[in-house]
Amino acid sequence: MAGSKSSMGEGPANESAPVVARPAWKSALLVATCTFAMITNLASMGAISIFLSVIGEDLNIAEDKLQWLVSAASLSSGCFLLLFGRLADLFGRKKFFLLGITWLGVLSIGCGFAQNATTLYILRGLQGLGPAAFLPACIGILAHGFPEGRTRTLLATFSAGAPIGGAIGTQIGAVLTQYTRTTWRSPFYLFAGLSALCALGGLFAIDADLPTQNWTNAANLLRMDGEHLKDIIALLVVGVLLIVIFLFWQRRLENSEGRLRPPLMKLSLWTRAKGRFAVIQVIAFLECSAFLTWYFWSQLYYEDYVKLRPVFAAVRMLPMTVAGILCNVLVVLTINRVDFWVLIVFGTSCTATAALLFAIIHPGAPYWAYGFPSPILAVVGADFFFAAGTIFVAKISLPHEQSLAGGIFQTLNQLGTAFGLAISTLAHDGAAGQSRGDQAPLKAYHAAQWTSFGMAVLCTFLAGIFLRGFGRAGASEPEAKTETIAGGRGREGCAMTIVISRHLSISRMNLI
Repeated sequence: MAGSKSSMGEGPANESAPVVARPAWKSALLVATCTFAMITNLASMGAISIFLSVIGEDLNIAEDKLQWLVSAASLSSGCFLLLFGRLADLFGRKKFFLLGITWLGVLSIGCGFAQNATTLYILRGLQGLGPAAFLPACIGILAHGFPEGRTRTLLATFSAGAPIGGAIGTQIGAVLTQYTRTTWRSPFYLFAGLSALCALGGLFAIDADLPTQNWTNAANLLRMDGEHLKDIIALLVVGVLLIVIFLFWQRRLENSEGRLRPPLMKLSLWTRAKGRFAVIQVIAFLECSAFLTWYFWSQLYYEDYVKLRPVFAAVRMLPMTVAGILCNVLVVLTINRVDFWVLIVFGTSCTATAALLFAIIHPGAPYWAYGFPSPILAVVGADFFFAAGTIFVAKISLPHEQSLAGGIFQTLNQLGTAFGLAISTLAHDGAAGQSRGDQAPLKAYHAAQWTSFGMAVLCTFLAGIFLRGFGRAGASEPEAKTETIAGGRGREGCAMTIVISRHLSISRMNLI
């Protein structure tokens, strides 16, 4: 790969290092460990929805406040994914994986012992820092650990952890909630145990981190990140103004040719593949908003409106598990054969259809008419996008920025979760306030699902318009050509190139 070292001197020493030779069993364990980390993440972060009602009854939390138990973790994770992804590239992906998964396990135990709503809100918020550290590290570990070409489709195995994690969190969590003495606290103890297994696997399976190339530049970047952490706090007050200032500052650092600190995030990254990286990030934000909105309100519909016990509500979501696993297998088989935009349009359309079914659902209708196809379509939509996007991000980013690129994608996913739940809660509460009679709660649930439908349709529109011509994200390397994505000025400038299949239109998940 040309230009593995930029003029700014950033990146670890292993940014252009060859793939580490390892036994086949260790490679399998490496993939399994990262996949198991994704399973643990989805189980602990998202599947809490299945026992939200039980938590609300035990700790006296109103229905419109329950979404904070999901949003708190998503917001904290989203705020730190970019920073932790960059630091993982600099200081070691294995270190950040182990720190992140251990943090998640410890905070899960804390959540299990929480005695009031405020404590649980705080612990859930802190818990989100764990996935913020280990998710982008996982992407960097897998992308660097395996060569380009068809082997990269192993990243779809990592993505398959999402439906499996949802199944473990939903099905086993529901059983533990309903049949154990500690009810909703038991799933948190389960998540802690899963985190411990991940940490053990990571300790033995993940390749050791290589030394950082330039500790001076790394220290400068860390000081810069500290300044921007202050900016992030200020963003809560001054909003868009400081975002603009931040972007101009990053542009200046990127164009300084090594005279200043290296940027936390190169703005040129967003222009990769003629701006499709940016488009994919917007779609990631909206797709995750739509999917989590559908999931959250469908669970509450079964438990709070239909009055099903957690186990019976979980059983109705069981089709997600099988469909999700099969979906990731299908992505592996099609990623090299089908244009990327077709996969994304298909996935987002499925999510929209799933939300539509719950937006018009009637309690008296058979489960097979609305409740059965909806979870299948929802998980197919989310997994097609997430799996294909993961492969795309690994392909489009340079070796020393793979965790950063994955962190950006995960950031948009996590912030999308919080955004979708907040907007749909407003729609739900507004419809509940305007409606009268016995049908008011049902109309409120319908309104929340119409919000999900609208966001998913917008995703489909964006993918159909802006991603056409990109080609196949999983195209093999032999027919490759290069595109210069960054270049220096004068004799000291150092152009960096990335290898992109000629099937791509250079004229995606830019997915994690």
